[in-house]
Amino acid sequence: MGGFVFLIPLIVIGFLILLSGIFIVKQQTAAVIERFGRFQSIRNSGLQFKIPVFDRIAGRINLKIQQLDVIVETKTKDDVFVRLKISVQFQVIRDKVYDAFYKLQNPHDQITSYVFDVVRAEVPKMKLDDVFERKDDIAIAVKTELNDAMIDYGYDIIKTLVTDIDPDVQVKAAMNRINAAEREKVAAEYEAEAERIKIVAKARAEAESKRLQGQGIADQRREIARGLEESVDVLNNVGINSQEASALIVVTQHYDTLQSIGEETNTNLILLPNSPQAGSNMLNDMIASFVASNKIGEEMKKQNEARGITPKATKRKPPSSGYDDE
Repeated sequence: MGGFVFLIPLIVIGFLILLSGIFIVKQQTAAVIERFGRFQSIRNSGLQFKIPVFDRIAGRINLKIQQLDVIVETKTKDDVFVRLKISVQFQVIRDKVYDAFYKLQNPHDQITSYVFDVVRAEVPKMKLDDVFERKDDIAIAVKTELNDAMIDYGYDIIKTLVTDIDPDVQVKAAMNRINAAEREKVAAEYEAEAERIKIVAKARAEAESKRLQGQGIADQRREIARGLEESVDVLNNVGINSQEASALIVVTQHYDTLQSIGEETNTNLILLPNSPQAGSNMLNDMIASFVASNKIGEEMKKQNEARGITPKATKRKPPSSGYDDE
């Protein structure tokens, strides 16, 4: 009985030692087992067992896709300092866990160094505008260089992205001013074009208005002339000759005009010389002009006959004014 009691502590210690050989590996994780400091095996996810005391877990490798953000400051071809944020997505190759664990002490530092090297080799070849336009080319160059370098260490570069391009503050302010000036220039061009269209349309409308107005005035004068001709014919039929009829019509129109001006309440003030004998004076002036015109015509006719010039067409002699020439 006393011997059994003595064995109990040994059994407990043995059970604990045996229990220490059982361990669990999480999903998307690999455990590296060493025996006396030498690589023994790689254990994947699930319940695993190792020899207690002799075997130990040297480390665990994450098999998930990881992301490393690297900020690189460099200079462009046109001497502008710019900061680029490069996001590198990488993953440990499942079949190369040994290389990933034993060949690199710090993979993040290794990837960062390659990113710096590639970016500072590519960006100085480009101008600032080209850096924005060709950022995908920079990302492809980084991915290609990293893949060639990291594949031997058991790492696969899934994707590289240029997630941010940040020039100097003064450069950004200058770019914003250039962009604003360009937009103002375009806006001014559109406004000028709109104003030109308005001016052209207004000029065309005025030209059409003038044309129609001129046509209306011409039609009006044509109808007035036709009415005057008819009025003269009517007055001739009652024994009034053409000159008297014309004088009577002019005087009548003169007083009709005065009456029309007086009837318009909104008409601006117009000063006209007018008196009771104004109509008589106008009629005398017209008769005098007609008489003078007849004398000039007769004189020119006599001169042409003396020179032997015969008119091509015989013009109708204007009727006598009914007054004796003095």
